[in-house]
Amino acid sequence: MKPVRTRAVPKKTPAKPKSFSKDPVQVFCRLRPMQNESDESCMKIISEQSIQVTPPDTSANYRAGTAKDVIYSFNRVFDESISQKEVFETVGLPLVKSLLEGRNGLLFAYGVTGSGKTHTMNGEPQDGGIMPRSLDVIFNSIAHFQAKKYTFKADRMNGFEIQSDIDALQERQHELMRNLESRPIKTPRKNSDPDLHFRQPDTTTLDVVCEDNTFAVFVTYVEIYNNSVFDLLEEVTEDMLRTKSMQMKILREDALKNMYVHGVTEIEVKSPEEAFEAFYRGQRKKRMAHTTLNAESSRSHSVFSIRLVQAPLDHHGENVLQEKGGMLISQLSLVDLAGCERTNRTKNSGQRLREAGNINNSLMTLRSCLEMLRENQLTGSNKMVPYRDSKLTHLFKSYLDGEGEVRMIICANPRAEDYDETMQVMKFAEMSQEVQIARPTPVRVDFGFTPGRRKANQVFRSAVRQLQEDGINSNIPVDVDVVYSLATDLPSLDILGPDGAKVISELKEFLQERMKHRTMLQKNLISKQEQFRALLAEVERENVLSKQEVLSIQAQLDQERSRMRAVQTKLGTMERQYSTLQRRYDEQEQQNQILRQEKADLELALSQSAIDKQKVKHRYNAKVAVEKEKISYEYEKKLERDREALRHQVREKDEKIRRVQRALKEDVHVPSTASSTNSAANVTSKSDGSTTQSSNTFLLRTPGADSRRMGMALRNPRHRRSRSAEGTGKWLDHCPATPVPLNTVFQPNMRKRKSVTKLTDVKDITKGTERYCLTTQEQDTDGELETRLYKGDVVPTCSGGAQVIFSDVELLKQSSPTGNASGPVTRKRSAQMSGTDVAERCSTAVEGHGKRPHLLTKP
Repeated sequence: MKPVRTRAVPKKTPAKPKSFSKDPVQVFCRLRPMQNESDESCMKIISEQSIQVTPPDTSANYRAGTAKDVIYSFNRVFDESISQKEVFETVGLPLVKSLLEGRNGLLFAYGVTGSGKTHTMNGEPQDGGIMPRSLDVIFNSIAHFQAKKYTFKADRMNGFEIQSDIDALQERQHELMRNLESRPIKTPRKNSDPDLHFRQPDTTTLDVVCEDNTFAVFVTYVEIYNNSVFDLLEEVTEDMLRTKSMQMKILREDALKNMYVHGVTEIEVKSPEEAFEAFYRGQRKKRMAHTTLNAESSRSHSVFSIRLVQAPLDHHGENVLQEKGGMLISQLSLVDLAGCERTNRTKNSGQRLREAGNINNSLMTLRSCLEMLRENQLTGSNKMVPYRDSKLTHLFKSYLDGEGEVRMIICANPRAEDYDETMQVMKFAEMSQEVQIARPTPVRVDFGFTPGRRKANQVFRSAVRQLQEDGINSNIPVDVDVVYSLATDLPSLDILGPDGAKVISELKEFLQERMKHRTMLQKNLISKQEQFRALLAEVERENVLSKQEVLSIQAQLDQERSRMRAVQTKLGTMERQYSTLQRRYDEQEQQNQILRQEKADLELALSQSAIDKQKVKHRYNAKVAVEKEKISYEYEKKLERDREALRHQVREKDEKIRRVQRALKEDVHVPSTASSTNSAANVTSKSDGSTTQSSNTFLLRTPGADSRRMGMALRNPRHRRSRSAEGTGKWLDHCPATPVPLNTVFQPNMRKRKSVTKLTDVKDITKGTERYCLTTQEQDTDGELETRLYKGDVVPTCSGGAQVIFSDVELLKQSSPTGNASGPVTRKRSAQMSGTDVAERCSTAVEGHGKRPHLLTKP
């Protein structure tokens, strides 16, 4: 049985007309501590509301001769030793209180580059600024009154819709599925991002929250860069990563004439940590750059907005009332303006120069708008305010020209170098205090619900939970409206004024309505009493039945307990067996681990042994190579000595042969006729009647020639055959009987030849023979085969014989590969030789054949 809940039909009270009151823009000034002790200060705090500025020697006013001390007044001046908490309690806490009460707020941080604006707004994790402390106070105040996520949903038109519990649950399930299926692309974390784990939260709590309302917090974060609006909380897509650009947003006006960023990402946060995570995710995308005045200078205006949505609970105090008109939306915008700067000091160029120009233009437009507003308010004129000249002023048009609470904190650097820029900031701040901004009173719709219904519902839920813990059936039709109230508070009782009669009539109507309401509550109380009596009787019957049921269940429980004890005993035995097996398994595993370690050690030893063996082998091969080289060198030296000795013996033998030949030549008897005829040719007679010449010719005679003529036969030394006849002549190849085969690629070139081993017939030379070749083979000094070819022309003589004139010698050598391999396998050398050398070699060659050249005569 579900609880029966009666509900009285609420009567809506008429909406109160809006009442406006104007407040000036509140301006606060905060001085930054001096960075260096050597810096000169140009500011002096006179009181908590005044500060004196003295122009330094380097200022433009001092050089122009118009230098004088100027005193500026503000709502509060903070010195260098002020804490972040005190700044927040003075500047930010009233804005948070107005936000919880349903009013809008706007806070500017304005100043020169490097004056501490970002530090004042954001602070450090251990000492937070205005923004983190505002979030802490908001969530501390609404901690127990937050609605479930997606109960409120942004309608993309600067408003919100109230969803049912089922729709909100579906949204939460869809979000969970999206997180499980795909992770969004995260922007890289910067080194300057603070660690939120070490953050010191602010514990301040404001008691201005209506307990019968439910709340939700949404945050947005945008930047205005080069007069264009960008969403810093927009999810990063792959196209954005590839093009390194974000989509520009446009400004629109909602149904209530409020300006907003169309399509901006609004994130619902349930804790300060979620809000900080969203803030620092957007902070990584913010344009920052290094300048001469600041290492991390903001190149854009950043706007972090906190939107608080609150709606009343229904008459049961459990669910959100599905009435869009009952919602109350308030917004707090925290603006960190980019620093105003002069290009001649920052030395900016290119993109930095363009950014500085846009920053200064937007700040100048803000100043112009405030000056025009002040002039309109002071003079009563209606001049057009140039909000649309800049995205910054256009976005906050609804604050400046409409409703809201506007505050400004001026951050100043007291250094003398920043005097000129600081003076402009001070003048603008002092002028801004004269602008009046309308501060509206939030209108709350009274649905006639009983106050304290949330707490009543909590009491009811606690009672039901206690009954469930005590074992009592919780399906009891108990009305949750346990808090009775006659009506709202009494109206005004001031009857001394001119409207006294009207007040009395209103009071009479109010009391009549209260009496009717009281009668209705009494009837309701009587009916509830009757219902409670019936309920008690029903509970008593159910109690008797429950006791009988308990007895039967107790018997079953005893049986189950006995079975459980048996199972526990068996389980204990199994656990002991399991522990024994587990211990044996651990021992075996330990033994296996030891064996694996031993195996690894043995493999390591084997590999080390193989490495050592390889090293020994390399050393042995190196030693063998060295010894081999040494032995080869010694062998080469010995062989060279043997060759030198053999050459010496050959030279001695050749010398002996030459001496013998000279002796023979001296003993030859030459007739006078022969000497007179051929004085150029010396002929040596041999014992067998043949002759040998010492020149490069030898003569072949016919047998019938005159024996008295012992000299050389007449011949024509200029005899030459025509070159056309050379192709038809034959060679006479005079070679050994058993020549050693050459087996070489190159062979002596003799096309037409006749080979003989002995010269026995003169016709072999005289008949058709034009060329003569004598081939000898002998061993050279190295023990290798040496082949010589003595070539000559056959010339006819006057006696009918023939004479050979040697003109060429070919030397063919062959060497073994096992010997000296520095030379080629076959060598061929042709050279002209003197007559003496040819005769000597011819004589040696003939002797080598066992034949001596002699004269052949015709028969």
